[in-house]
Amino acid sequence: MADTLTTPAVIKRINFFERYLSLWVGLCMVVGILLGKTLPAFIDFMRRLEFGEGTQINVPIAVLIWLMITPMMMKVDFTSIRNVGKRPKGLLVTLFVNWLVKPFSMALLAWIFFRYFFAAWITPGEASQYIAGAIILAAAPCTAMVFVWSHLTDGDPAYTLVQVSVNDLIMLFLFAPIVRFLVSGASSLEVPFRVLLYSVVAFIVIPLTVGSLLRRWLIHRGGKEWFEQTLLPRFAPVTISALLATLVFIFAFQADNITTKSFHVFLIAIPILLQVYLNASLTYGMMRWLRVPYAVAAPGALIGASNFFELAVATAIALFGPGSGAALVTVVGVLVEVPVMLTVCAACNRTRHWFPALSAQQAQN
Repeated sequence: MADTLTTPAVIKRINFFERYLSLWVGLCMVVGILLGKTLPAFIDFMRRLEFGEGTQINVPIAVLIWLMITPMMMKVDFTSIRNVGKRPKGLLVTLFVNWLVKPFSMALLAWIFFRYFFAAWITPGEASQYIAGAIILAAAPCTAMVFVWSHLTDGDPAYTLVQVSVNDLIMLFLFAPIVRFLVSGASSLEVPFRVLLYSVVAFIVIPLTVGSLLRRWLIHRGGKEWFEQTLLPRFAPVTISALLATLVFIFAFQADNITTKSFHVFLIAIPILLQVYLNASLTYGMMRWLRVPYAVAAPGALIGASNFFELAVATAIALFGPGSGAALVTVVGVLVEVPVMLTVCAACNRTRHWFPALSAQQAQN
């Protein structure tokens, strides 16, 4: 395998849907708000559909999230974790930022901005909701879109897979305790652990298990090349349709919030943007300090900056309701994700000369 840093530069592109994700989110916002305003009875009925009393797991949102996340989880090869001992510095930096810095820095930033800097424009109750949503958003490291960002920055795809796989396994055990601890500590809201546990089972355990089992079965039947090159791309329309439908429902549930608090959307975006750039810079800087190769450093910085917004949206809805301020924050996270991450990708590409190139032996591992 040739060293990507010594080969001629290739213009990297993301597909049409991913490039204009912010536009699709904006269109979904318009459609959702129109539905929420013109069909309030229907939207209220959809909002109240739960799998069981006390679960707070909304049925339409859960089904759409499963259709969206399961194909993403099918991309994750957990056998790659066997390579976790190779070049461990990059992985350790990523885990440090994702689990010991990112959720806590987001909690601090959200607390400062919503409790103090923005106190003149939002109520204490709204501040608590926004803090909770920001924490939920930051507590889930990105899974699917990282592969896109890694591709745009010439990241090592095998190592990116290791980073994502390890983070997904850690998320099974740390997401719920971190969310409960930080939300209870930084806001006035109490997080019902049973509901949070339901969310973890519904939106992490189930799609992760189903995706992993389907991957093994389908590869056994048709081979890895067929699975990755032919079958997985066929799921793209399902994933995209489920994502857009989810956003339409979320914006319909949030119609009153968005139409009456549009200024709040702008305020919410500020600490989210700061958190993205803070964690990307910290990860990238530590990678450079430890002389980690660029092909590992770039995707590591991108994992530290981006979020698993599908999980965050579903969890916020389960904990606080579809029309809550917490859910609104996670939706704003979706709105800013692509343009912000493209700027991080551009910064990485411009600074690749800061890092040592992979040796021939490292490139083959």
